[in-house]
Amino acid sequence: MFLLLKGFIQIAANNGPRVITRVITRGVALIGALVVALTSMSSIVRGQTPMRGDSIHAAQTLFTWRDGVLAAALAGTTIVMFPIDRATARRLQDSTTQANRFFKNASRDVQYVADPGSIVIGVSMYGVGRALHWADFADLGLHGTEAVAVSGTMTALIKGLAGRSRPYVSSDTNAHDFRLGRGFTSGGYASFPSGHTSAAFAAAAAVTSESQRWWPHRTWLVAPAMYGGATLVGLSRMYNNAHWASDVVLGAAIGTFSGIKVVRYSHGHSDNFIDRTLLGLRVVPLADGVAVVLTR
Repeated sequence: MFLLLKGFIQIAANNGPRVITRVITRGVALIGALVVALTSMSSIVRGQTPMRGDSIHAAQTLFTWRDGVLAAALAGTTIVMFPIDRATARRLQDSTTQANRFFKNASRDVQYVADPGSIVIGVSMYGVGRALHWADFADLGLHGTEAVAVSGTMTALIKGLAGRSRPYVSSDTNAHDFRLGRGFTSGGYASFPSGHTSAAFAAAAAVTSESQRWWPHRTWLVAPAMYGGATLVGLSRMYNNAHWASDVVLGAAIGTFSGIKVVRYSHGHSDNFIDRTLLGLRVVPLADGVAVVLTR
């Protein structure tokens, strides 16, 4: 919210007091989208708080009733967004808002953090953790990367099948332009859902879930920070006219579930092939060479 307010102040300073009212009016869509995205935060936090049968206890159960509540909330938000997709896009593309240099620079930087940043950060954490024998660090890096990969695969499949045109293709006039399979042949028709948002929320969900094992009573601090940052990624995609609001919400849903489920499954099935191979193998030096030892 501080970043948004700073941007609005810059617009007013550059254009004079007469445009303050217009700036506020045109900025309602941007702030409103942020509020809508964050209203699901309580459901997300509740869905990841420690409970018997959850990932913090390394349970075998992959889905819980809380997942159903979270899925319903996110699905409902996606549906609600459809009728206001076009109006939201038009207000975000207002010339006054788009002329703000702070918004433009910040939106680009935020996107890079999500893609390719989420993969680069995850792989780097895994590599550093393995090299320095920091088990939790490597664990977080691996599962975060897995979550982004899972969400990316799901997102790419839906994008291709839905074939929804991006806002810039129709000049923000047609938010309901879907065609089966068209998204596989043209990036301009791969709008639904947002891949950047999916990656950002997958990383946020993985970090929040993993942090339960380290700081089980600090989820209320970790979750808002991680999901708040992921929400900014989604808003940046809308600001840059690459996605409709409903694209962003569905991307957030896919990413959130991917992160939660990857962590829950991995700790509930610690003997799974990926963890045993990438977290359990160690190279041990010997007098006449080295040996590869499976420690998990």
